[in-house]
Amino acid sequence: MRSIWKGAISFGLVTIPVKLYSATEQKDVAFHQVHREDGGRIKYKRVCSVDGEEVPYSDIAKGYELATGEMVVLTDEDFADLPLTTSRRIDVLQFTPAEQIDPIYFAKSYFLEPDGQGAKPYVLLRDALERSGQVAVVKVALRQRESLAALRVRDGVFVLETMLWPDEIREADFGFLEEDVDVRPQELKMAESLIETMVADFDPTEYKDAYREALQEVIEAKVAGKEVVAPEAPAEAGPAVDLMAALRASVEAAKRERQGVAAAKSPGGAAKAKAAASGAAAKKAASNGADEEEKAPKKRKTRRSA
Repeated sequence: MRSIWKGAISFGLVTIPVKLYSATEQKDVAFHQVHREDGGRIKYKRVCSVDGEEVPYSDIAKGYELATGEMVVLTDEDFADLPLTTSRRIDVLQFTPAEQIDPIYFAKSYFLEPDGQGAKPYVLLRDALERSGQVAVVKVALRQRESLAALRVRDGVFVLETMLWPDEIREADFGFLEEDVDVRPQELKMAESLIETMVADFDPTEYKDAYREALQEVIEAKVAGKEVVAPEAPAEAGPAVDLMAALRASVEAAKRERQGVAAAKSPGGAAKAKAAASGAAAKKAASNGADEEEKAPKKRKTRRSA
């Protein structure tokens, strides 16, 4: 990883020099826009909509469009006068329980590494924060933008979670919230039963991006000159006609799936499951054979005359 910012955590009179690193990365498959006929890359020119001339990057400024369609052009001097701190400090504002911060506020995650002689105060604040069970609410300026952020500990390292401002969170204004939707106690109890049946410890390694893997296979097949075969789409379930029946069936299916997973994880579970499946198949085959034998027409015995 490469450091993208250097600064310091300001905690009371304590200053902790740190380096900032992006803690996450997107694994999407990247594409370019190309000419369908020959695969040539599509290039864009910066052209002024007024005079039609191509504009060099050095002559490009930021403009804010008014409701009237008029444009307000801002210069570097205008931005220089704004009250944006350039001290490269992460100012601790307060400490608060983590559960009081709605995850919808979190925007991007960064790792913080102690820089220079900052290891001891870094570890001191880290251990104290971890023992307190709190997170630090801080203010930081990154990439010409001031943000609130939460400072927490993950695997022995500080994680800086930049946050959105309150006026950047949209209100969920939907019509059904004003409707009086009637939910029967039996339905609620069955839904709670389904939730209890599906409760498990979260292990992110159990999940994968199936779309990205399939897309990568398509690309590799094209590179190898092979015919691309599209996988069969899974059958989509239709809307539930009877909500209680659908919930009951979901509970039963979840129980069977959990029992199967538990059996497979147990010592010799996979072999037992395979043997059970083989036994069931053999039993079914024998049953089918008996049925066929029973259905087959019996031969008549003929008596010879003397």
